[in-house]
Amino acid sequence: MAPAMLSRRMFVGTGAACLAMRGEAATGSLLPAAQIKPDREVMVPVQGGRVYVRINGDVGNGRPPIVFLHGGPGSAHWYFLNATALANDRAVILYDQLDSGRSDHPGDPANWTVARFVSELDAIRTALGVKRWHVLGASWGGTVALEYAALRPPALASVILQSPLVSTEIWLRDAKRLKDAMPAPIRKLLYECDTQGAHSQAECNAATDAFYNRHVHLMDPPPAIAAYKAALPRSFSADVYNHLWGRAEFTASGVLKDYDGRPLLGKLDGRRTLFVAGEHDEAIPATVDGFAKSVPGATFREIPHAAHTIMNDNPAAFLAVLRPWLAAHD
Repeated sequence: MAPAMLSRRMFVGTGAACLAMRGEAATGSLLPAAQIKPDREVMVPVQGGRVYVRINGDVGNGRPPIVFLHGGPGSAHWYFLNATALANDRAVILYDQLDSGRSDHPGDPANWTVARFVSELDAIRTALGVKRWHVLGASWGGTVALEYAALRPPALASVILQSPLVSTEIWLRDAKRLKDAMPAPIRKLLYECDTQGAHSQAECNAATDAFYNRHVHLMDPPPAIAAYKAALPRSFSADVYNHLWGRAEFTASGVLKDYDGRPLLGKLDGRRTLFVAGEHDEAIPATVDGFAKSVPGATFREIPHAAHTIMNDNPAAFLAVLRPWLAAHD
């Protein structure tokens, strides 16, 4: 569905068939300054329920904090934990969108609209008393961040669009290109599994995971983050994902199947817009760079040795890009 959803099925899917296609994955690193425990937690009322928000650092230390928007749709904040290493510079705000993670789960599809998810941002900012902040959206979170930034809110210091879903048409075009480059047996399964009943669910999950392990996440989360994820009430909300997107990253059948945010690119303040993609991202770097080139003054950075979940795959390189960007745009 979109570059922003953190892995739509985000690390979902195991079993012998999956492991046979995947092989043993390396384990990612936990940065020395990362903070697994939050300094503060709060449930913020939004339209439809309450969202879980955690903060590391002091939101009143004089530097605009940064808020991270997870992907999915329906993932959760856990894969941004390495970003808390920034808390020695500025506050880091992580949250779960409604019906995800530790947030309320009313399960009402009426809440699953782009505009309502965008409205969560200012509800959180107001609740925390934040006057200005940086906004980073990843994958589907990049869609929400794009919509928010296009409004030119006075509170926005800068926006970082990491592997964003900007256009479903382009997303699916790139997904097909990547799918066609998979080994022949997996490629065959990926196409045939789009027809219900063509193969067992286990076979289809294994083929999908093979794609995800090449273009969504290269590394397994380190033990401390894996344990944190396992303790969440929900680390992935399939109902949200399926309603908004569909069966898998390269198949769109939900609400977002006709999404096109390209007209919003012209409304961005390019001087304060950073586009990012991983070297092996399902949001193909050349495509994301193309979006950046269409926004006068915008910047693009490619993170090496990373797929779609950059903060999981190569957090040190990602933070090496973010630190100077944030300081320059405070």
